[in-house]
Amino acid sequence: MSFWWLNPLMKKGREKILEEQDIPKLREADRSQTCYLVFMEQLSKHKQKERTDPPPMFSILLSMYWEAIFVTGFFALVKVLSLSTGPLFLRAFIRVADGKEVFKYESYLLTVGLFVAKCLESLSERQWFFRTRLVGLQVRSLLSAAIYRKQLRLSNSARMTHSPGEIVNYVSLDAYRIGEFPYWFHQIWSTSLQLCLALFIVYYSVGWASVAALIAIVLTVAACSPLVKLQHEYQKMLMVAQGKRLKAITEALANMKVLKLYAWETHFKNVIEGLRKEEFKWISGVMAQKGCYLVLFWSSPTIVPVVTFWTCYFLGIPLDAANAFTFLSCLRIVQEPIRNQN
Repeated sequence: MSFWWLNPLMKKGREKILEEQDIPKLREADRSQTCYLVFMEQLSKHKQKERTDPPPMFSILLSMYWEAIFVTGFFALVKVLSLSTGPLFLRAFIRVADGKEVFKYESYLLTVGLFVAKCLESLSERQWFFRTRLVGLQVRSLLSAAIYRKQLRLSNSARMTHSPGEIVNYVSLDAYRIGEFPYWFHQIWSTSLQLCLALFIVYYSVGWASVAALIAIVLTVAACSPLVKLQHEYQKMLMVAQGKRLKAITEALANMKVLKLYAWETHFKNVIEGLRKEEFKWISGVMAQKGCYLVLFWSSPTIVPVVTFWTCYFLGIPLDAANAFTFLSCLRIVQEPIRNQN
């Protein structure tokens, strides 16, 4: 729970530069060979059940890691619930400071409750992140092993179709994306749940003025949507350009003797530099769109409170320190997850 098992390695790294023999081996369950053998076992079971069509990769991975995904989902739920209690504790503390205690020792009980909630939030978030990344590591390991073993069985005609550069691209990019799925799967539904809880707390704080806050948030997200779509298109073109460059570099390195023999080094150097310039063009586009999006998105903490407080003024909804700070706290806790989703 506390990652105490990392301390010996960190202590050794503090004393000297770590070498290969200083780093312990992975657990048997985390090694590439073990993950690949389990994958092949599940694949054979699915082939016996469905003899006509090849089994989908998603169902095989889900059958292998559904328990780990369920456990990490529980930690994600605990994290969201404990995080959502923060604005309520803040509201209660402000009321106690104003002399509106419900019972005599309410401040002590709130302090203990806040400490327990923050401990649960921290522990559950660390376990959620660690376990999902661990599952992702195992998935990437077995996919990389499966791709390389498939490469060894390719015929000569198939080797002409699938170049070494494309295979390296499968391992370095596609397997990595599939390995990120366990983390982002929980991130999607936990963000939605966290947003719903935050809207409920906002309605409890400022009443119908929460509708104005919701409209302001929707308009901000709608304004960011074209930039996000454009950035997604740029990202796709960047992946294509990156794949071309990796393919060219891999093929040049694999056939270096031929390049030296025919003195083609300059020609291939120019080709790779041209591919790199094209990749840099799409990187610049992605970063420019990301900068515009971040400027617009991070202006929402100023726009949404202004719209909400003016709505409270026109509707005659009383505002005090407890309502205002509770609203601002809810806005802060949902902003980072929404940014990660975009």
